[in-house]
Amino acid sequence: MFEELRPHLQDLRKRLMLSLLSVVICFVACFSFHEEIFTWVQTPISHAFSSGIKGKLIQVAPAEYLFVAIKVSFFAAFVISVPIVFWQLWLFVAPGLYKHEKKLILPFVFFGSFMFGLGLFFCYQVVFPLIIRYVLAFGNEVVEANIASDEYLSFFIRIMLAFGFVFEMPVMAFFLGKIGLITDNTLKRSFRYAVVAIFVIAAIVTPPDVISQLLLAVPMVVLYGVAIIILKFVNPEKKEDETSPPNNTEQTRKDEIQAQIEEQLKP
Repeated sequence: MFEELRPHLQDLRKRLMLSLLSVVICFVACFSFHEEIFTWVQTPISHAFSSGIKGKLIQVAPAEYLFVAIKVSFFAAFVISVPIVFWQLWLFVAPGLYKHEKKLILPFVFFGSFMFGLGLFFCYQVVFPLIIRYVLAFGNEVVEANIASDEYLSFFIRIMLAFGFVFEMPVMAFFLGKIGLITDNTLKRSFRYAVVAIFVIAAIVTPPDVISQLLLAVPMVVLYGVAIIILKFVNPEKKEDETSPPNNTEQTRKDEIQAQIEEQLKP
C-alpha cells in the first residue's frame, strides 16, 4: 500500500516545496518594504484612534517589531504567491482528472486568485474597520487601548485570511461540480449543518462578541447560497425520472412472466 502511495507523496512534496519556494522568494522582496506594508496594515487601527478612541499601537518587547516585520512580510509574500499555490494545487490533483477537466487549470488559477483577493479587499475595506473600531471602543471609557503591535498584526492576519479563504467557496463549488463530485442538492441537503459549522468557525476566528461573529458568518452563508446557485447551472442534480427513463423491454418481460404465472394458476 505504501508503494502505491509513494508517487503521490513524492508529487505532493514537490508541489509543497515549489509553493514554499515561491513564498520565500516573495518574502525576500517584501521584507525590503516591511515598513510600507505595516503602515498599510495599521491604517484601520490608526483611523479608529483618530476617530476618538483613546489608545495607540505600542511595542512591549525589545525585539517585537523585528518579529512584526518578519510576520507582515510573510503575510504579504503569501498573498502575492497565491496564484502559484493554486497552480501547484491543481497540478497535484490533475493526474486524477479527465482530459477535458484538466483544461480548467487557467480558470481555476485566475478565479481562485481573484476571489481570494476580493475577500481580502472586502475584509480590509468593510469588515475589519468595523470589527477593530467596535472591540477598541468597548470599555474605552474605563481603560485606554494600548495595543501591542504583534498582537494587532496576528489579529489582522487571522481575520483577513479567514475572509480570503471563505471567498473561495463559490470557486471550489464550481470546479467540484464541474468534475462531478457535488451537485446543488448536495449543498442543499447539508445547509443546516453548514450554517452550524459556519457560526462555529466564526466564533473561533473572530473576537468573542456577536457583532464580529455576524460580520464573518453572514457573508459565509451568502457565499454558500451563491455556491448552490452556481451548481444549479454547472451540475444540477436531475430528477430520478429524468435520469432513469423507463425500460420498456424490461417492463414487457415482467408482463410476460406475470402472464405465464397467471396461465399456470388457471384450473
